[in-house]
Amino acid sequence: MNKNLRNDPSTRNSEELHLVAIKTLKLTEDLLGSVTKTRPQWVRLVSAVDHRVDRALAILRPLAIADHRALLTSLRWPPPLSNLTSSSLDTRKSNEVPNPLFTMQGNLKHQYCENFLALCHLQELQRQRKSRQLEGHNREVALHQPLWAIEELVNPVSVASQRHFSKWIDKPEFIFALVYKITRDYVDSMDELLQPLVDEAMLTGYSCREEWISAMVASLSTYLAKEIFPIYAGQLEEESMTGIRSQARTSWLHLVDLMVSFDKRIKSLVEQSGILLSLQEDGTLQISSLSVFCDRPEWLDLWAEIELAETLEKLKSEMDEEKNWTKKVQGAVLPNSDDYKSPAVGSSIFRCLSSLIDRCRSLPTVSLRSRFLRLAGTPLVKRFLDCLLLRCQEAEGLTALTDDDALIKVTNSINAAHFAESILKEWCEDVFFLEMGLEQGDQLGASVTENSGSEIPIEEYGNGIFHTEIVRFEDFRTEWVEKISVVVLRGFDARCRDYIKNRRQWQEKSEGWTVSKTLVGALDYLQGKMSVIEENLNRLDFTGIWRSLAAGVDRLIFNGILISNVKFHDNGVERFGYDLEVLFGVFRAWCLRPEGFFPKASEGLKLLKMEKKQLQDALAVGEKWMKDNGIRQLSVAEVEKIRKNRVFTK
Repeated sequence: MNKNLRNDPSTRNSEELHLVAIKTLKLTEDLLGSVTKTRPQWVRLVSAVDHRVDRALAILRPLAIADHRALLTSLRWPPPLSNLTSSSLDTRKSNEVPNPLFTMQGNLKHQYCENFLALCHLQELQRQRKSRQLEGHNREVALHQPLWAIEELVNPVSVASQRHFSKWIDKPEFIFALVYKITRDYVDSMDELLQPLVDEAMLTGYSCREEWISAMVASLSTYLAKEIFPIYAGQLEEESMTGIRSQARTSWLHLVDLMVSFDKRIKSLVEQSGILLSLQEDGTLQISSLSVFCDRPEWLDLWAEIELAETLEKLKSEMDEEKNWTKKVQGAVLPNSDDYKSPAVGSSIFRCLSSLIDRCRSLPTVSLRSRFLRLAGTPLVKRFLDCLLLRCQEAEGLTALTDDDALIKVTNSINAAHFAESILKEWCEDVFFLEMGLEQGDQLGASVTENSGSEIPIEEYGNGIFHTEIVRFEDFRTEWVEKISVVVLRGFDARCRDYIKNRRQWQEKSEGWTVSKTLVGALDYLQGKMSVIEENLNRLDFTGIWRSLAAGVDRLIFNGILISNVKFHDNGVERFGYDLEVLFGVFRAWCLRPEGFFPKASEGLKLLKMEKKQLQDALAVGEKWMKDNGIRQLSVAEVEKIRKNRVFTK
């Protein structure tokens, strides 16, 4: 074979010899596969034969490829690109340059098809050999190679295109337009002419359309990595050293925009034939111009840094505008978004964050997307939360939240935090973020396993990329809702101090008032503050405030009146009942049975209203007596104390 393949001057004879040689090697491979299974002890004999076959393939493949390249030259491939101009890049077809793959005829077409088929047979043989040799290993990653015959079509096109690229360094949009035009104009011939040959060679798992598009995109990515990105990175480095603002950042973002847009158009081109973008074993998309970041993660970091800086600069004016903190979100960003009463600035923040997320969706691996969001997305969310915290601290520092304007400022910040938390939780349920969470869990789990030798469940590492930020928003809301409750309760306590200290009133007859005069001011204050909070705070956090406030008032009344050694006469019990009924009325606007949120005061009043015989004839107050009389929230000691303070005057 060595002698004949090198010296035969006839192309036809050469093609026939190629096919005979490939067929012979295929039979040899089948025999080796059989021997490997039936005689596993013949390892050295199989290795010796493998060595001879490898030597034959080392001769055969270069000769087959050389013949293929000679045929492509005869076909005038690649088609001339010299007549292309920037104005003609968007036209649907290039009428002046017919597709040589469609126009070839007769013997030339037969020779090309035979040679293409021979290359496919040769690649399938190589794939079969590797599959046998890698038995027991992760074969799919090692076995998958680009289709050789398609690579031979793409390489000369790529070389010819780069002569145009060099003129468009400052106009990269023309580079992307040219690559897309070439890819689109010749993709049909891949389906109609070449795919049947691949199928005939039984080269499984290959789509000529996808291989053509993938190879074209790979050649573009290689050019960007070698010629475009280093220039832009150098400009950014020069800008950081001199401190002089240039167009470097704008150019970088413009280039990324072009790449994202190009990838979307390429994806639609692939899927026009019903093919779904295939994934490699490591989850990498095979077709993406953004694959340049796989080998140069420092460029990804630079991109994320630029995106974050540009986004913060864009949002600065909106965050500094006070009306954006009072004007509510317009439009339903989320289902029931009106319930959050979020200021408009929250919508602006998450519109920008959503834009960042959309731009990184085209990155070819989950790890790159996760890295980008951790560098550009999470710092934006943290900056927003820091701004909310600063506004609340300023309001608290000025008036200790006693002023309504300060209270409204804090409620707006709580609304914004609740809105942000809800959006992040909803996003984290999407597959896009779940994949990042799973990868993070896998990485952390592997790290812990290496260090401790034990596997830890993924759930312990959080619920996604924004898990830490979601927890911080929850903590922020909890803290400031509690502070509002404490401030209102403190004001109520100050205004009803005379009411609580006046012990004689529970022994005197009321003067016609249904509610104690000293309690009216405190109730008016309470109702006024709650009206302001209800109007400005979202429904869920407002519910938390009034319930917390009810619990605080309940403790205040119970400790300050019911178990403070106050003697309750019949008229005092009646007065106390009227007072509690009015207090319950304040909270009746938010629940049907407000007395249920004042358990101690309600049961204390219930004890005071008991008949003399029922209350005093019991030999000892115990759990059975309390259960029989419906007392569940008080302790035995508290019941005994209230019972002793009841004075019956009739």
